[in-house]
Amino acid sequence: LSLSFSLFLPVSVSVSFPWWKLPVYFLIQLLGAFLGAGTVYLLYYDAIYSYSNGTLRVTGPRETASIFATYPAPYLSIPNGFFDQVLGTGILVIGILAIIDARNKRIPPGLDPLAVGLLVFALSVAMGANCSCAINPARDLGPRLFTYVAGWGPQVFSAGHCWWWVPIAAPMLGATVGTAVYQFGVEFHHPADPKESENPIPEKLELGREKEMDLPVYVVNTYAEKWTGTGLESHLAAHPQNEKL
Repeated sequence: LSLSFSLFLPVSVSVSFPWWKLPVYFLIQLLGAFLGAGTVYLLYYDAIYSYSNGTLRVTGPRETASIFATYPAPYLSIPNGFFDQVLGTGILVIGILAIIDARNKRIPPGLDPLAVGLLVFALSVAMGANCSCAINPARDLGPRLFTYVAGWGPQVFSAGHCWWWVPIAAPMLGATVGTAVYQFGVEFHHPADPKESENPIPEKLELGREKEMDLPVYVVNTYAEKWTGTGLESHLAAHPQNEKL
């Protein structure tokens, strides 16, 4: 999920996630997207200037700005484009949540990234005609800022009836809507795990007679049966790297 900042807002609402980390994640992703655009620019510098006849254009038959950021097709209105981005991101989030939800019939372990990548590819092919697929605000704004300073100028923000804000706001709204749809349509309807209801996860476990420790994260995430102090000590002895989790 960390690949897309638009996913952080709904996830932060549904789980315990420090809100102060949101701007940090956004700035890091923004910087990464900016540097990525710069790398592409250097790699295809000769090709870009050859194709554009030495003039960096944002619109027109020889435009090259859309290599880096999203721009609407000439026929597309702002409301239609906004809906396009909300719908696309919402479908993406619903698909990702379905893929990573352990209570669904999971795909083979380790193939989650491949499944998400195929989902993004399918959305790009199916819904990219109107205005490409921004999906991630940082992925669009970072390269747009790069093109602004690299020679394309302020038109990168004014083109398409000031389109630049749509790939920022719409994906975040779409991710929030997608999360709500999945929670109300699927997640809240999962049957309760009988093992969890019979053996609720304790907040603390006693180790022997003298020591007590908070339940580690990996126990919560992989809890399948009631842990005992002896069983936990044996697990920690066999997996000492988990003591810090």
